[in-house]
Amino acid sequence: MSKLDHYVNKAPFDPHRAVVLTPEQERYYMASQWRLMWWKLKRHRLGLASGIILVLVYFSLLISEFLNPYNPSHRHTDYLYMPPQSVHLFHEGEFIGPFVYGITVDRDLTRMQWVYGEDKTDIQPIRFFCSAGDYAGAEYEFWGLIPGDTHLFCPAEGGQLFLAGTDRLGRDMLSRMGYGGRISLTVGLVGVIISFALGIFFGGIAGYYGGFVDGFIQRMIEIIRSFPHLPLWMALSAALPVTWSPIWVFFGLTVILGMLDWPGLARAVRSKLLSLREEDFAVAAELMGARPKRIIMRHLMPSFMSHLIASASLSVPAMILGETALSFLGLGLRPPVVSWGVMMNEAQNINVVDLYPWLILPMFSVILVVLAFNFLGDGLRDAADPYK
Repeated sequence: MSKLDHYVNKAPFDPHRAVVLTPEQERYYMASQWRLMWWKLKRHRLGLASGIILVLVYFSLLISEFLNPYNPSHRHTDYLYMPPQSVHLFHEGEFIGPFVYGITVDRDLTRMQWVYGEDKTDIQPIRFFCSAGDYAGAEYEFWGLIPGDTHLFCPAEGGQLFLAGTDRLGRDMLSRMGYGGRISLTVGLVGVIISFALGIFFGGIAGYYGGFVDGFIQRMIEIIRSFPHLPLWMALSAALPVTWSPIWVFFGLTVILGMLDWPGLARAVRSKLLSLREEDFAVAAELMGARPKRIIMRHLMPSFMSHLIASASLSVPAMILGETALSFLGLGLRPPVVSWGVMMNEAQNINVVDLYPWLILPMFSVILVVLAFNFLGDGLRDAADPYK
């Protein structure tokens, strides 16, 4: 007979028939909510792999200057609209290591464009962990503070290395994509922080107090959600003063995206609080004299914080796509700021894309990151679900 039978049926407790938990069962029953969530996420292989990818991507943003071979604003005027170079390991059957061939440049007067080819007599080995002060575009200021010129990989001395091609001004596309991710992905995170704060504040008030307060906030949410998002984003972005510096435009765009995304999270918080505010622990805290702010933040919110984190992870892709769309349309960030949306602005003309298809490479970066966030959000949502 177990201890439960003893208390329910008032039967004599027999210690010899008590249920004994194995170490594995005890570890499971004693685990915290966050540990249980982590164990479930590890079983979601796609979500876990997406999380690892995102960690690597965001870490690379911290050291973009080191990872990319050129300064994103440096112009190589002799290599406009140059296609991506191919990396080779063997030359005429002999292993040399990673290298590129030299570049030949000609002009096509019929199509009015530059024609590039490979000079297979000119072998240019790719250098790694190099102090690259001997070629143009190597110098940088780490996070705008510390001067440096050390890169993960560099072109050969006297050579050029454009693994993702160049744009109309001869700027290296790979370096610009690396630096551009710093802006595009930061907009998503900062926007979600603003959305998270507003959603918890308004959703918490509506769910805890109910009545007139709940009705007023719900009508306000319905009004905001009734507007089409993209036209509203465009209108508010166009209202930003053209005299603002790129930094102020960045913060203005982030605030716009964050302030228009909070209604969905607020409704999720409201529905959870409506069901939790009548629980015994919440009523006990109220009877002991706890203030509403303490009850909401210390007792109610931790009960479903894992669900909020899963919801926030699914909101980041919408922020990234919003910035990309606005910058692509010329209403978001503007040059000299480098972001994926600003880079794709140059690929608006279908004729340009047909002639220079590598200009749409930033689009694949957006697709990769958005898919990773969606898969991670699915994994977190399943891990936070107590019924799975």
